[in-house]
Amino acid sequence: MKKYIYSIFTCVILFTACNDEDFLNRDPQNILLEDQVWENEDLVLSVLADLYNRLPDYQTIERWWEFANFDETFASNAGDYWRHQNVDYGYGDWGMWDYGYIRDINLFIEKAEVADQLDPEVRSQFIAEAKFIRAMVYFEHVKRMGGVPLILESLEYDYSGDPTYLQYPRAQEHEVYDYIIQEMEDIKGDLPNGGTRSRATIGAALALESRAALYAGSIANYGQLTPNVSLPGGEVGIPADMADQYYTTSLRASEELMGLGTYGLYQNDPDPSENYTNIFLNKSANNEVILAKDFLVQGRTHGFTIENIPRSLREENTVGGKMNPSLNLVQSFELLDNTFAPLPTEDADGNPIYYDDQLDIFAGRDPRLAGTVILPGSTFRGSEVDIWAGWKTPEGNVITSDQLGGRAELPNGSTDQVVGYDGPIDNLEWSAQGGFYLRKYVDTSVGSGQRGTGSAVWWIRFRYAEILLNASEAAFELGDNTKAAEYMNQVRRRAGFPTDLAPSEIDFDRIVHERKVELSFENHILWDYKRWRLAHRVWNGESVDLTNEPGDALAVSTRVFGLKPFKVYDPGSPNHEKWIFEEFKPTPVFNPHRFRLGNYYSFIGDNVRNANPLIVRNPNQ
Repeated sequence: MKKYIYSIFTCVILFTACNDEDFLNRDPQNILLEDQVWENEDLVLSVLADLYNRLPDYQTIERWWEFANFDETFASNAGDYWRHQNVDYGYGDWGMWDYGYIRDINLFIEKAEVADQLDPEVRSQFIAEAKFIRAMVYFEHVKRMGGVPLILESLEYDYSGDPTYLQYPRAQEHEVYDYIIQEMEDIKGDLPNGGTRSRATIGAALALESRAALYAGSIANYGQLTPNVSLPGGEVGIPADMADQYYTTSLRASEELMGLGTYGLYQNDPDPSENYTNIFLNKSANNEVILAKDFLVQGRTHGFTIENIPRSLREENTVGGKMNPSLNLVQSFELLDNTFAPLPTEDADGNPIYYDDQLDIFAGRDPRLAGTVILPGSTFRGSEVDIWAGWKTPEGNVITSDQLGGRAELPNGSTDQVVGYDGPIDNLEWSAQGGFYLRKYVDTSVGSGQRGTGSAVWWIRFRYAEILLNASEAAFELGDNTKAAEYMNQVRRRAGFPTDLAPSEIDFDRIVHERKVELSFENHILWDYKRWRLAHRVWNGESVDLTNEPGDALAVSTRVFGLKPFKVYDPGSPNHEKWIFEEFKPTPVFNPHRFRLGNYYSFIGDNVRNANPLIVRNPNQ
């Protein structure tokens, strides 16, 4: 009986409570309602920050291994050796089809447009920023996939059983570029002129317009070299007669950005190599950076330095040394007299050249080399990096070890160190297997190489030097070599070149080369080679030796090469303890890279095409 009475009493209490209007309409205490978000600028900014944080990058400091997919670097990590052993790139590599992200951006814009409790000026900036992010996402789609459906509003399914009204066809490739360019023109007036490098500004909008228009112009111009990389509906391929209008747009946007007076080349350090390095490390006095993904110590950091710090200088017993820049890239840095030459390892008769110091073989080269690559004999964080492969006798015998810093008996019976504490040793991962370490983006701050701390070095998406090179290329393609030389020489003067290039010296090879060395490890090489239609000619699947023509844009470069320094063992000779160098191919590099015509545009998944029969397949797949 007592149990029955208690049950009735409980039901009465619950029934009474559930009929309490105030109780039912109480705001939850553990979540924010949508209306609450759109009444508060800080909360709206937090939503916008999430959209920024989701911007995709292919090669980035958060995905170091993607840098090893081409000929820029060797992956000194056993789990990544396959990158140097696969002949073909997959058709789905670097693909993207993220309409969930686009829908989130569209919803943000629609909510912001009716958020009348926000300050009108702030609301306009929020909307412009979201439109900038959306244009960036569409740019990522079009450079990977070609034309994609342009969805600029949120779509809702009506549960009628007929989804056909939600099925959009692919836009023509040039229509996506046109949208990006026009969108940047429309929103730039609602964005600030600087003041931030992690959010959209007028400069960021113009930088995107400059890059997108240059890409479109290149595809229109050089797409003629690959006429079968196209679709009859224009979803892939841009008509050749549109090239000049895009180059003109790129040049105009670049020059408008230059005229803002907000940005300029970083020139804070007297040593040109250190100055170049610090573009990527110095956040406090750096007006070269236009837009970056930022990181913060004690907040959000990344492990790029942990993965890539020289092995002998690791801050804890973890990894390090996973990325070794290739000799292919190193020899691309020209001499200071504006000429190209391979590294001089042998004389005209094939005899080794002897050097007193390891760095002597790199003397007289573009200072950006030492700002990009940690070279044998150079220092990092004040300590010398120990890269050498062993002692070598006049007969060609090598005395070395399979342990970093290993010791062994020399021919005179003494025991000495016979290999560097950083390698190179064949197949020894996390060391300088290729003879070099990466300098660019590797943090000099103490603690940045430790797990649990990490690095706060930012990832730069747009910087002023790229804008100058965009302008130079666009001017060259429009036949204005004087202007092309003017803009390229600004970048080269900052790099440390004493003599300008004459307008007559600006050609396609120069355009390709300057971007290769200035923008290496900045997520440009794949997209540049694709838009120039160079990829299938440079990465053509042939097992060729290292080119002797590093300034030739068409030089085949399908395998990663390295450089081994040897200490000469020849007591009594003037060459004893001098240095000689040998080019070599790291042992895990089996096969050449082969970029097929079907790789120019990534595979659109069967699930996408099955769900929407209006989506046509990309060519040559």
